[in-house]
Amino acid sequence: QVQLVESGGGLVQAGDSLRLSCAASGRTFSRYNMGWFRQAPGKEREFVAVISWDSSTFYSNSVKGRFTISRDNAKNTIYLQMNSLQPEDTAVYYCAAANYFRYKVADYDYWGQGTQVTVSS
Repeated sequence: QVQLVESGGGLVQAGDSLRLSCAASGRTFSRYNMGWFRQAPGKEREFVAVISWDSSTFYSNSVKGRFTISRDNAKNTIYLQMNSLQPEDTAVYYCAAANYFRYKVADYDYWGQGTQVTVSS
């Protein structure tokens, strides 16, 4: 069992940066592949980035080159550094844990409650 709590969301202007954090409970955190997803109003939840247990990464095309996912297993925490934010990045951002290195919502077993990111133009 893994419990996840996101933080770091907020209201920023286009072009600004923001760093999200996701703190996990449980001794087996380091074994999980961890992902970030987002959901905008009226849209389906979509994949943003994933980091494997050994720190391999994969990004959606929409954030590649702007966002960076990382993890600190000693702190049971993953991060999402978001640069050059645009209004279309506005969404609730969720972190999630999976047993496999995947990018589909259905492949993730544990989810946080989400944190709101709003980017004004």
